[in-house]
Amino acid sequence: MNSFFETHIWPMRGRLYRLVYLWIKDQSLAEDALQNVFEKSVERQKELQAHPNLMGWMVTSLKNEVLIHHRKNIRLKGLEELNEPVATQSDALESAESHRLIFDLVDGLPEKQREIFHLREIEEMSYEEIAQHMEISIDQVKVNLHRARKTLREKLINQGITR
Repeated sequence: MNSFFETHIWPMRGRLYRLVYLWIKDQSLAEDALQNVFEKSVERQKELQAHPNLMGWMVTSLKNEVLIHHRKNIRLKGLEELNEPVATQSDALESAESHRLIFDLVDGLPEKQREIFHLREIEEMSYEEIAQHMEISIDQVKVNLHRARKTLREKLINQGITR
């Protein structure tokens, strides 16, 4: 018989990891934050069994872990450059630069828009799931997603990436 953790929390690990990695862009820090949240969830299994929005609790706990880490270590700037892979072919380099540009543009979005964009486009969550997860209305999800897409489109046009 599987435990509550194995049945309900462990299957979320991929989504949670991608989300925390999006925030801090460092594999080991993302893994550490996720491990800390998993430990807390095991300690609070009984409480979480009755929780109406388990994914929301996990994401909030993960955000808190990231904030605690940032407060302890003042700034983590420069980590992106340390982990940037070196491309050997010009095509691979151009592709990496395009991806970096797009991720930088997404990172430049306001926090709410960035998170909604990530949940919809990367995690492929429905509007309803996003609304429940973020505890906002479906209309707010749609408005923020529209604004994020519009901003990204305008920035890509200004960069000469698209028509």
